[in-house]
Amino acid sequence: MRKIAFLIPTLIEGGMERVMSEILKYCAEYTDFELHLVLYGKEHTPFYKIPSTVFMHKPHLKYEDYNRVVYTIKTMYYLREEIKKIHPVSILSFGEIFNNLVLLSLWGLHYPIYISDRCRPNKSFGRLHDHLRKWLYPKATGIIAQTEKAKSIYLTQFKHPNIRVIGNPIRKIEDGNFLNKENIVLSVGRLITTKNFDQLIRIFSQVVYGDWKLIIVGGDALKQKNSVLLQKQIDDLGLTDRIILAGSQKDVVSYLLRSKIFAFTSSSEGFPNVIGEALAAGLPVIAYDCIAGPADMVEDGKNGYLIPLFDEEMFKKKLAYLMQHDEERNQMVQNAPPSVLKYSTSVVCEKYLDFILNNK
Repeated sequence: MRKIAFLIPTLIEGGMERVMSEILKYCAEYTDFELHLVLYGKEHTPFYKIPSTVFMHKPHLKYEDYNRVVYTIKTMYYLREEIKKIHPVSILSFGEIFNNLVLLSLWGLHYPIYISDRCRPNKSFGRLHDHLRKWLYPKATGIIAQTEKAKSIYLTQFKHPNIRVIGNPIRKIEDGNFLNKENIVLSVGRLITTKNFDQLIRIFSQVVYGDWKLIIVGGDALKQKNSVLLQKQIDDLGLTDRIILAGSQKDVVSYLLRSKIFAFTSSSEGFPNVIGEALAAGLPVIAYDCIAGPADMVEDGKNGYLIPLFDEEMFKKKLAYLMQHDEERNQMVQNAPPSVLKYSTSVVCEKYLDFILNNK
């Protein structure tokens, strides 16, 4: 039986891991390939449910920060040996600097290796990793870019002849009752600095209208304890009854279905799944036009608004307009779900399969 190997550093809660799990579930249901998921990194326990038919490979290694070099060498040996045992017809690897590790580990084995970064396409990972990427990425069989902007940057960086743009799968939001909603402006994301939630709080505080509330779903991450700072900002503004930090939530869909507007102030993205899911749930989206992601989904004036990066005045103006104009907002509600059908799970997963199986 033909086999496909999927390599990912760690299955935890996050966009990269969710996309990989969606691809695995689709392949398990609609293809006759034998599927192998090769895990590596600090943790080896999946956060997302993996089909029982997928063969899961975990290293018998314990990560020790003080012995990182030895751990990396052992990981490379583990990856190389596992792939040799699997003997796949194709390999798909996710994970920025981890793709360097995969390409080095499998050097000389002559398996087709397809790689994809999941972050801002012009992000620097430091001199060493940037140099390795420029040397190693051209040796991959193919590169998957999440957006057209990412592809244009990769063409300059890596000069690779085989780059395909494939967005992330956006799950269908089953409940189509988009009209029975509350006056809620919603935002979703980890409480990290690049999400700029402090700006969103400041913007909302200046356009408070009627009984509208701002709800931010997401928890602290990357050792940044921003929840404390953001709550203090809310308290200082005297808006504890209007601005709510909901913390990390597994059931984000219920928040999407309750809300009327989705606000996104992130300045660094690869492909923001939350924008796609907000549109699928019938929410007009107001987003900063950061270097990659929002512009591929938000059609300015049709299903939301793209705001020049850090232009708080424009953001405030458009947010206030949608809060106060029901007819225009409801038209965007109708436009939103059809605009992301091109990112349905079946469409996106078929693109992945076509690329990694038919472009050797």
